[in-house]
Order: sequence, then C-alpha cells, then structure tokens
Amino acid sequence: MSEESGLTNRKQATSQITDSASTYISPGGGLKYTVEKGGNGAQESYQEATGAPVESSSPLGFAVGPFTIIFINISKMIGTGVYSTPATILKGVGSPGLSLVYWVIGLITSATSLSVYLEYASYFPSRSGAEVVYLEQAFPRPRYFFPIAFAVQTVILSFSSGNAIVLAQYLFEVNGHSPSAWEKKGVAIAAYTVTTLLLVFNTRFSYRLSNAIGLIKVLTLVFIGITGLVVLGGHTPVEDPKANFRNAFHGSTPTGYGLTNALVKIIFAYAGYENAFNVVNEVKNPIKTVKVNGSVALVVTCILYVLANVAYFAAIPAHEIMTSGQTVASLFFHKVFGDSKGVKAFNILIALSAFGNLIAVLIGQSRVIRECGRQGVLPWPRFWASTKPFGTPLGPYFVKWAVTVIMILAPPAGDAFNFITDLQTYPAAAFSFAMAVGLYIVRYRRSKLGVPRSEFRAWDAAVVFTILVNAYLLIMPWYPPSGGATGGDVSFWYATYCVAGIAILLLCFVYYFTWIYVLPKLGKYEIKQEVIVLEDGSSSHNLVKVSNDRVAQWDNEHDAAGRSIVQSLDISAKY
Repeated sequence: MSEESGLTNRKQATSQITDSASTYISPGGGLKYTVEKGGNGAQESYQEATGAPVESSSPLGFAVGPFTIIFINISKMIGTGVYSTPATILKGVGSPGLSLVYWVIGLITSATSLSVYLEYASYFPSRSGAEVVYLEQAFPRPRYFFPIAFAVQTVILSFSSGNAIVLAQYLFEVNGHSPSAWEKKGVAIAAYTVTTLLLVFNTRFSYRLSNAIGLIKVLTLVFIGITGLVVLGGHTPVEDPKANFRNAFHGSTPTGYGLTNALVKIIFAYAGYENAFNVVNEVKNPIKTVKVNGSVALVVTCILYVLANVAYFAAIPAHEIMTSGQTVASLFFHKVFGDSKGVKAFNILIALSAFGNLIAVLIGQSRVIRECGRQGVLPWPRFWASTKPFGTPLGPYFVKWAVTVIMILAPPAGDAFNFITDLQTYPAAAFSFAMAVGLYIVRYRRSKLGVPRSEFRAWDAAVVFTILVNAYLLIMPWYPPSGGATGGDVSFWYATYCVAGIAILLLCFVYYFTWIYVLPKLGKYEIKQEVIVLEDGSSSHNLVKVSNDRVAQWDNEHDAAGRSIVQSLDISAKY
C-alpha cells in the first residue's frame, strides 16, 4: 500500500471518532503532525500529534465576542493590583516619577508579550488554554515533559488567594473594622465560594457577569482619574496636590532588588492581557477579533492605571503611600473626601473590582486546567474535560476553588499577598521565557513543513524583548535587597519565593521522570495515548499502559494522534 493511500484509509477510519483531523504529516525527526480545523471559523492548524485533539465544535459554545474579549481581559487586569501595589512599586523605585514610568513600561512589556501570544494563536486558533497549548507544541520532545510540567505547576499554583484576601480587606474597610487574621481569611473564603457558585451553572451567564462588573471597574477608575485631576486643580481639601510632582524623580536611587520587585508587581498588575487566549476556541474568527479587542483592552487599562496613580500622588504624600500597605486607594478616598459615607461606597466599588477579577481569572484558568486535563497528563481525563451537567468546566472550577481555599488558610496573613504574587510570577516567568524562545522553534518547523503563512507574525524585536524581560525576572530576584536577607517585601528571606518556584519546577520533573520512565521500566509497559470522546462532545487524550508484548499491536490499531483504527484491542490497565 502506498503512503498516500494509507493516509486516505487512515483518514476514513479516524473520521468515525472525530471530524477535526484530516491528515498526517511526518517531516522527520520523529515528529508527526495532524492537520485539524475547529468550528470557530479559524484557519486549519498543523499541530504535533501528541497535542490534545482539536474539538471541532466547542462544548463550551461560542459566546465570546468583541465586547467580552475587552472586558474579560480588563476584568483580569484591573483587580487589586492598581489599588494595592502602588505602595510596593513606589517603595521599590524610590520616586513618584519613576513609579509612573514603570506603569508605562508595564504597557510595553505586555504589548510585546501579547504579540507572542497572537502569533501562537494564529498557529493553533482552535485550542483554548494559551500557554498549555503553546508549550506543548513548541517542545513536543521529551514526550509529555512540558505538558506534565505545566500541568503540575498550574494545578499547584491555580489559586487566587491573594486577590481574595485583598477583597476581604476592602470589605472590612467599608465598615471601618480592623479584622483579625482569621476574620480576613474567613471572608476571603466566603467571597471565593460565592464567585465559584456564580459560574458553575451557565457559561453564557458567567461572561455576562464578567462584562457587567468589568464595566463598573472601568467607570470606577475613570472616577478616580477625574477626581485626581480635580485634586490637582486645587478644588479639594488636599493642601499641596502638586508636591509629589515638583521634583518627581527625587529619591530615584533604587537597588536591583527594588527595581526587580517593582517590575514583578507591575507585571502582576497587567496580568490578564492574555486572558482571551484562554478561551480562544469559543471565539469566532479569533485572530482578528482578539488582536483588535485585546489591544484596546490593554491600552485602556494602561491609561486608567496612569491616571489612578497620578490621583494617588496628587492626594497623598509619597512617604504615606509607601507605608499604606494594600489599601492605598482607601487612603486616597479619605484624603479627598474625609470620613464621609461616600468613602464607604468607594471601598465597595474597589471590593467589587476585586470580585470581578476573581470571576475573570476563574473563567480563564478553568480553561487552562481543562486543557491540561485534555492532554491526558493528569489522572482522570474525563473529569477535567467534561462539561456536564451544566455545560461548564465543573471539574476545573472545583479544583481551583479547593486550592484557593487551602492557600488562603496556609500562608501568614500579613505576608500572604506579596509572597503569593511573587510565587505565582516566578514559575510563570520561566514558562513565558520558554514560550518566547519556542516561538522560533515553531517557526522553523513550520518552514520545514512548507505550510501556509498564518494570519499574524510578531516582530522579532518584540519576541527578543519578551525573552529578555523574562530572563531578567528569572535572574534578578536573587539580587539581595539593601536591608539584607529579610529586607524584602516579606518578613522572611527575600528569595523564598524563588526557591519555592524552583522547587515546584523540580517537583514537575520528578513527577514526569517517575511516571514516564521509572514506572514503565519497572512494570514492563509503555505509555501510549488514545483519543476519547465524551457524551457532551468533549474530546481528550487518555494515557494508557500497554504491556511491552502488545505495543506493536497497539501501534497498528491506532494512528499518530491516538485515534482507534480498529476498535478491538482490550487494554486492561488504564489510568
């Protein structure tokens, strides 16, 4: 049988399982590619066969339009960062002027990184999950290593405890109550539980809720920005609103640690510019739609961030901002409006903003976790992939809720926000670095395949800049602060989060090596993948144990992606 006729027969056989795969390409080097097309109107994707199968009809629907893209990104970006981190950023860089520059730098770093995401999405436009997919496809060898590493760290770090704690803090500000550590933790858990329950029953409702709160967030920051301009005009009780701007760069003698710590906080404040890529298979004509509306969301957020910080500096002396902790916005309201009832209303708006951030993050992260499960590298793939009974990713929602509750209870309340922020950022920087480098690998492989040009290509300058920024974030946090080992923004050793991040990555490697190499050698079997299709139309990979004496039979009865050609093989030991 010729290679061409063999491919034709394989296509006919696999079409009984799913209609998303059309053919296979083997360019050499042990890699095989599937040509797959989703139902969102995007171009065909050429993905390495170990990747999770493309779902030709999204089981989560196609409810994400331009308006939702703007606000799902804005709702994730505008959470607690602009209300809680200006003090840490100012303390790190030393002056109001340099602090404002850093917020603009955040726009630049986010825009260049956004272009990297866009190019990846143009290659794989019908796969939600963003980094899950892009790392999987950039580094398909060693087989399953990057999917396992990313999946393990995603599940371990899939918590939103920092923002939930800040939400609780602002809720207590409304009543003027100074909570104990356990009071704060209790309210944070209750708030996150309510957030989860609002999303589990209907996908379309979750987007509408995110959009509505996102609009309120924008209006709140617009109000703060306008109020700041009024303060600068001298029309409020603030005595000298221009004091911080007369010599705006005075005090700009930061340490390497201070600059890096400030950059980490800035990147955390802008985290969310990529959120639409987590739901890209739910977007019709995704590349053009996300490119335009994702850019709009990023620019609008930067303008609002800068205006908000100008307002803070107009109303609050720099030394008071540095010591304000995580409630600088509340201090701003008190300075401008005194102890009026309106201050409580503004704190409610900030709390609502934090609540909206929890919603947007939960929506995006649930798709990331679901995609990790669809790769087959987590146990019980049906649990992760299924959208029954409500048409929502119930399994990922539950896991994220459980991990968040644990992380609210575990860390010391005083250091929780800063430590958790840093801990999530360090492994993320490692994967972002790998993803940006991997873009050149994907380009090279596609040129060898001779496939059509994708809809978007990032400038090389943007890709290189993204690589350098993430390399900086990986190296510089080890530089000690001027205050010594405990002189960082937590009460313990300044680089604890770096060690914790590396430990998580090492745990990923141990998990991978044990599962893929050690156990199969001891048990005399090989790990193979199969495609499973669930009742709701979801599809997933499932990694199964095949004894060494049956590997040849398995390979003859399954194609490169794991779709069954002959439905007769009985595999007894499955995960």
